[in-house]
Amino acid sequence: MDNGLYLGIEFGSTRIKAVLINGQSEVVAQGYFEWADKIVNKYWSYDMTDVRRGIQKCYLDLKRDYRERYNSSIDQIRSIGVSAMMHGYLVFDEEWNQLCEYRTWRNTLTGYAASELSSLFSFNIPQRWSVAHLYNAILNKEDHVCKIAHLTTLAGYVHYLLTGENCVGIGEASGIFPIDSGNLDYDRSMISKFDNKVAEMGIEIRIEDLMPLVKVAGENAGCLSEAGALLLDPDGDLKSGIPVCPPEGDAGTGMTATNSIKPNTGNVSGGTSIFSMVVLEKELGRSYEEIDMVTTPDGKPVAMVHCNTCTSDINEWINLFGEVAEVLGKEIDKGALFELMFRKALSSEAVSGLLSFNCYAGEPAAGIENGIPMLVRDPETPLSLDRLMKSLLFTSVASLKIGMERLQLDEGISISNINAHGGLFKTEKVGQQILANALNVPVSVMKTAGEGGPWGMAILAAYMVNRKENETLVEYLDNRVFAESSVSTVMPEKEGVEEYSNYIDRFKALRDLESEVAKRF
Repeated sequence: MDNGLYLGIEFGSTRIKAVLINGQSEVVAQGYFEWADKIVNKYWSYDMTDVRRGIQKCYLDLKRDYRERYNSSIDQIRSIGVSAMMHGYLVFDEEWNQLCEYRTWRNTLTGYAASELSSLFSFNIPQRWSVAHLYNAILNKEDHVCKIAHLTTLAGYVHYLLTGENCVGIGEASGIFPIDSGNLDYDRSMISKFDNKVAEMGIEIRIEDLMPLVKVAGENAGCLSEAGALLLDPDGDLKSGIPVCPPEGDAGTGMTATNSIKPNTGNVSGGTSIFSMVVLEKELGRSYEEIDMVTTPDGKPVAMVHCNTCTSDINEWINLFGEVAEVLGKEIDKGALFELMFRKALSSEAVSGLLSFNCYAGEPAAGIENGIPMLVRDPETPLSLDRLMKSLLFTSVASLKIGMERLQLDEGISISNINAHGGLFKTEKVGQQILANALNVPVSVMKTAGEGGPWGMAILAAYMVNRKENETLVEYLDNRVFAESSVSTVMPEKEGVEEYSNYIDRFKALRDLESEVAKRF
């Protein structure tokens, strides 16, 4: 039995979380640090001093948790991995002095730059990608551009602080610059196009020299340095020399945590926003504005459909129902109320006379330019609670459904299974069944899905030091991590698929009305 300990740390948008697992991939200790972004020079950003302070507080919290659980200190960690929010813009000079504020994935000020690059590459470049931020800075003639020696991401920078190595995992790299999955590296033809384009503008940049080296899952990405050990643990208990795996993005750790890295499988995360990641056998036939191309931690191409809104409007309706209960003098637990309302949707008749929009802003994946929450109904159709809840739940996955049609219909991609996780799927089988009917694909919910990205990062760290010769990441996850996992799977229902198909047709037909109302309201 493997008695080793493996550490995964993930920098999320609202907290930094550390997870320590044992050789059976079980969580044995956790640590947290809450943080928040802020506007700096018009950009959503985080202060790098908070990165250092946060990782220390997070590891200190993990040490305390381990001591309380086992009345013992952590004596040895076999491997470490770091992940973070993907994309964004972190640039440094030769001495690793930061040149401008950290510009996160949340910024949407690079639209023109992203559009130009998408045209140049014939490949969709989202606004949040690092290369879009770089090109935007070039177009804006920002002073710092001529001093850039290193362009990386948050995960890449933290990895550098811990190891002194400037590299990233291939999944993380795919949010910096397009990847050639055949060569497991940045796409060289696009590198040439970028360099030639900026040279025409009088900018002497070789982007390949700026970006971190690309590593794949299982490769060694350096060891914890003495400075890195003290950064993590100022008490000095943690020793240097621990192997560190390639840093990954939160998309890659999510795929790992849900065992969704095999071709023709995928995962859907449904909460405030909703997105799908589908692993492909080969690259798409063409570029789609609705689809971002990234990779798994072992380099396979992944099609990502990201939608801005999922459960926000449902939350508002549930709050309203709770307020009605309070007026009537009833005290109802919020969690119980959510479950009650979700289950009402299963008892509903068809929602042919009812349609809702959940958009709080534009929804590119659905072709909606401007968004506003809206409820439309046929006055001859009774407005019942169960019909309303079914409509709200149908709409929560509507934009994703439209984006996924690019893969399923236009590209003819057959998806064997979707692993679902997030708040939308917390009530057993309700959101799960609706998603299965919407996508006409079996949908599974794993018991371990709630462990999240830091757990997935710890697994990648364990894979690096424990993998057998030629053992793939797929084999490692299937045989050593998820072999005995509890999984609940629902199949698409014929009548449910037909009902959802009718609903999405009406949703599409009223998209222009949705955008027009949003502009005029």
